[in-house]
Amino acid sequence: MLNYTVYRHKNSTEWVTFVHGAGGSSSIWYKQLREFQKHFNILLLDLRGHGESKASIKDAFNKKYTFDAIANDILEVIDHENIQRSHFIGISLGTILIRQLAEMHPHRVQSMIMGGAIMKLNFRSQILMRVGIVFKSLIPYLWLYKFFAFIIMPNKNHKESRLLFIREAKKLYQKEFVRWFKLTAEINPLLRWFRQVELQIPTLYVMGGEDYMFLPSIEKVVQKHEYASLFVVPNCGHVVNVEQPALFNAETIRFISQQ
Repeated sequence: MLNYTVYRHKNSTEWVTFVHGAGGSSSIWYKQLREFQKHFNILLLDLRGHGESKASIKDAFNKKYTFDAIANDILEVIDHENIQRSHFIGISLGTILIRQLAEMHPHRVQSMIMGGAIMKLNFRSQILMRVGIVFKSLIPYLWLYKFFAFIIMPNKNHKESRLLFIREAKKLYQKEFVRWFKLTAEINPLLRWFRQVELQIPTLYVMGGEDYMFLPSIEKVVQKHEYASLFVVPNCGHVVNVEQPALFNAETIRFISQQ
């Protein structure tokens, strides 16, 4: 089972589950924890191979890496804690996992908050993906990860989140990076389905105004999806919860409280 931490609220029955992105860990939510603890029960988890969910738990995660399987890892934790329904907050690739979980078990997902959401790979990200496919087993993964982080978070004001993700990625193994990167083979048809088919679950996209790779596609999705809304954080890149935590916290807590 994944490593996870629970913070219980004395009075609230509402749960919020945080799902980090590839190369991160539950520690990336440190700027959210204090504020969210005031209002909700909190579940923080480390995805397989990340943080304290190490693959050194011998062969625990040797099953095939698919979005279905990784979403079921999250569901296993929720079931273990007897959480019937939860609000979900994700960042980057974590938003894909939340949407996948909602596809499989919509009755377990009360609302979705998608930070730095990925709904379509533009030309630049397609090139990045192909570079990764060619070199994933040939050069140290951290070189690739640093390169990807700089392309996705290039500006000076993105430096804190860029360095945070690089620091967390150092905890991965090369083999684990390759396993996760192989997920890119199934990402395009999955994202196409997500864009075309809306779930009847309240969804808030929180995107940085400088998230040039992913914001344009989210703007188009929100125009088509009845249950979706968009909050754009000015002067902010891909990792909105780290770069602009006060705005992120206020807007997401307000959204959850309205559900």
